[in-house]
Amino acid sequence: MVFLIISIIVLYGICFFVTRRLTWIEILTITWFGLYFETITDTYLDLKYDLYGYFNKGPDWASLIPLFGVFPPLNYLIMNFFPAKNEVARITIYLLAWDAFSIGYELLTIKYGVFYYNGWKWWYSAIVYPPIFLTLWYHLKFTRLLIKKRK
Repeated sequence: MVFLIISIIVLYGICFFVTRRLTWIEILTITWFGLYFETITDTYLDLKYDLYGYFNKGPDWASLIPLFGVFPPLNYLIMNFFPAKNEVARITIYLLAWDAFSIGYELLTIKYGVFYYNGWKWWYSAIVYPPIFLTLWYHLKFTRLLIKKRK
C-alpha cells in the first residue's frame, strides 16, 4: 500500500507542476471517460473472468484507490503531452514509450501486492495499452469537436 500511496502523490505532483495543455472540460471528460472505460473492462476481465485484480479476488473497496488515484493522473499526463501533429512515427514512438512505462508500473504493482494476475500475462497488457491510449485520444478529439461545434 505504501508503494501505491507514494505513486499517487508523485503522479498528482507531476500533474500539478507540468504545463497544462488541456482545458478543464477536456481534463474532466478524459477523467470520466477513462474511469468509465476502466470500470467496464474490470467488470468483465477482473470480476467475471477473474483474469487479474486489485488486492483481493472479487469486489474490493481498496480497488477504488488505484482507480481514482492512479488512472486519472496517468490519463491526464498521456493526453496532455500527446503529439499535436498527426505524424504516425511520432505518435507510434509516444504510444510505445507510454506502453513501456505502463508495463513497468504494472509489474511493480504486482511486486508490491496492489495488482495480481490470474491467467493474465504482462504481454496482454503490452498489446492492449496502445489501443486504449488511442481510444482516449479519439475521445479527446471528439470532445474538442463538440466544444468547437458549440461555439
